[in-house]
Amino acid sequence: MKKIFAVPTTNGELTQHFGHCEQFAIVETEDNKILKEEFVVPPLHQPGVYPKYLADRGVHVIIAGGMGQKAQELFAMNNIEVYVGITADSPHKLVQYYLDEQLEAGDNLCDH
Repeated sequence: MKKIFAVPTTNGELTQHFGHCEQFAIVETEDNKILKEEFVVPPLHQPGVYPKYLADRGVHVIIAGGMGQKAQELFAMNNIEVYVGITADSPHKLVQYYLDEQLEAGDNLCDH
């Protein structure tokens, strides 16, 4: 089964501030194997923009550090799973942890 992941990054690693990322790593997988990874610059951050932008790119799962509750609700409305409280690492490793069922969520560090 094909799944597309989005990981908000700064300097090539997961950023703890979802709405202030430099780029999204878009990672395509199929049958638990990573097929492709690309970095894309997101549109200007405004409420409600990222959920539509990532849904339009076919994203199924977001791996994030911190994310506000409203953003999580908007992603859920777009049928996108959200994992928050994840420790910074490379997008490739984080997606592989997910595929290996070893991705550990922690505390959501965003308070809005």
